[in-house]
Amino acid sequence: MSLDSALILLRVDPSNPDLFGTDASTPPDPRRARGTTVIRAVEADAQLKQRAADLGPLVRFGTSSWYFPGWEGLVFRDRHPQGMLSKHGLAAYAQHPLLRTVSLDRSFYRPLSTANYAALDAQVPDDFRFVVKAGASVTDATLREPSNGAPTQPNPLFLDPAVTLETVLRPAVEGLGRKLGVLLFQLSPLPAEWLSSSAPSRLLQALDRLFTALPRPEHGLLAVELRDAEPLVPELAALLKRHGVRYCLGLHDRMPPLEAQLPMLRATWPGPLVCRWSLQRGLRYRQAKARFEPFDVLAAPDPATRQALARLIAVTVAAGQPVFTTINNKAEGSAPLSVFALAEAVSARMSASPAGVAGAGPLP
Repeated sequence: MSLDSALILLRVDPSNPDLFGTDASTPPDPRRARGTTVIRAVEADAQLKQRAADLGPLVRFGTSSWYFPGWEGLVFRDRHPQGMLSKHGLAAYAQHPLLRTVSLDRSFYRPLSTANYAALDAQVPDDFRFVVKAGASVTDATLREPSNGAPTQPNPLFLDPAVTLETVLRPAVEGLGRKLGVLLFQLSPLPAEWLSSSAPSRLLQALDRLFTALPRPEHGLLAVELRDAEPLVPELAALLKRHGVRYCLGLHDRMPPLEAQLPMLRATWPGPLVCRWSLQRGLRYRQAKARFEPFDVLAAPDPATRQALARLIAVTVAAGQPVFTTINNKAEGSAPLSVFALAEAVSARMSASPAGVAGAGPLP
């Protein structure tokens, strides 16, 4: 199968306006986004500014995308349609003191060019960093029907080093430069043949080939996130550590709770923490979307997960390691409000005595 044919059969999220020409195929004009304040940023209050100062430069919080009208008063001063926010809202988003990164989920659905990345780069300050999701064309073992996501056949380009280099790594590195924070390989749910008794070996071999072949970017981390618990084995941790690739803590209904994933973090310690808090346990994306939209309140607070994550972040920072944590609206109902609450919890942890923070952590 040709590359072009395989790229047509990608997972599609029809609810995402980024997929239909609103920004991925037509780079936004940074002059419009910056100069004429089409989208105005909300003025963060003194408490949120203090939280950002307390966290310091090692901690980066952000959300999954930025195009939600319900964030009026939280991130954006006024209410705007999704399409306008998708094209021109990033500059306003990046002005918030607690939003110092963002998960660029659109790159999962459609490969972005160097020019696409450069246009995004132009909208954010120098100290902003992107978490870029590698495309489904190389991270999904199955090709899918674009209209409904149904699997059609095995993906011959799954974890292909050459295709990954040309369609994922090179454009992101050339377009974002030092603003590339994390290049994330979120592996879609694997078909049964990849989860059999021989699956760990098969997957490990594919990942080993990929990371052996890929050059390391001068700026930014490489990380792997799973959507299946079966590959959470010591051999995977050893492979990632050997290649200098981070395990991404995936807080998602398909994955075990945070505490059950800690062995992967311990085995790859020390190193930066990469975390994506994507979906509250017990829910599916469509359920969460219907329940939480317009994403303007914490409709389903999850204080247990928040406190466990805050503890992990505080320990990581105490060890001098950077943190990239991005949160989806489907985690608690409103990603910005989740960020604000998590920042408060982390600040409280970090204000404890250094001995207390170090002693409380799950990592060495």
